[in-house]
Amino acid sequence: MKLLFIFLTTLFAQANANYAEGNYAEAAAQYEQILASSPDDMPSDYAVVYYNLGNAYFKQGELARSIVAYERALRLQPSLKDAKHNLQFAQSHIVDNIEDTQSFFLSNWLKAVRDALSERTWIIVSISLFLLTLVGFFFFAFSHTIWLRKTAFYASVIALLISIVAFANAASLHQRDTARAEAIITQGIVNAKASPDRSGTDLFTIHEGTKVEIVETIGEWCCIEVGNNIGWMPLAHLERI
Repeated sequence: MKLLFIFLTTLFAQANANYAEGNYAEAAAQYEQILASSPDDMPSDYAVVYYNLGNAYFKQGELARSIVAYERALRLQPSLKDAKHNLQFAQSHIVDNIEDTQSFFLSNWLKAVRDALSERTWIIVSISLFLLTLVGFFFFAFSHTIWLRKTAFYASVIALLISIVAFANAASLHQRDTARAEAIITQGIVNAKASPDRSGTDLFTIHEGTKVEIVETIGEWCCIEVGNNIGWMPLAHLERI
């Protein structure tokens, strides 16, 4: 394990050097090698590797791959501001400007709160606050001081409510990452079909870099949802985040 760490650290330094010298293809290949050698339960530190990978791809004009890398960086470390900024900049180059008419201010705000932390962090927050709730109820039950009992009771209720919200955010993130996977269109132009068949009727057209949700898959085809549009396209034309 120690040798692997030394190898990955050295490779990361080499990749950064190649990027600084303008060797973006070599840098990207080395960042990819680091990620391929990483553990399955990837720690948040790897977010920087994805961020650098996104920069290397963007410098090469590979818009879709850069967006995928930035999105993965933010999955690991939602607070990485540079990744957020570069993702927004990359998305400004997307041809499609699809908006979900069913999204309102409140739902967008709640989603932003949910995405502010990772699933693991929300779980830690939820457990910590639940334990704090138990401590508060202990003081409420056994304290003989009125003001302490009142303070403990109200603090416990607030901690319990926030704990429930934190757990709900963690569950929502887990569902987002597993039940309906998000993906990025990697093909320049894709015609979404009415059925999982190349002879199917064209429903709408989407372009490279657009984010979609995979509703279901059948063989080499997947049903995607983007905005209020649903259609079928080959799996080879997108990459899961």
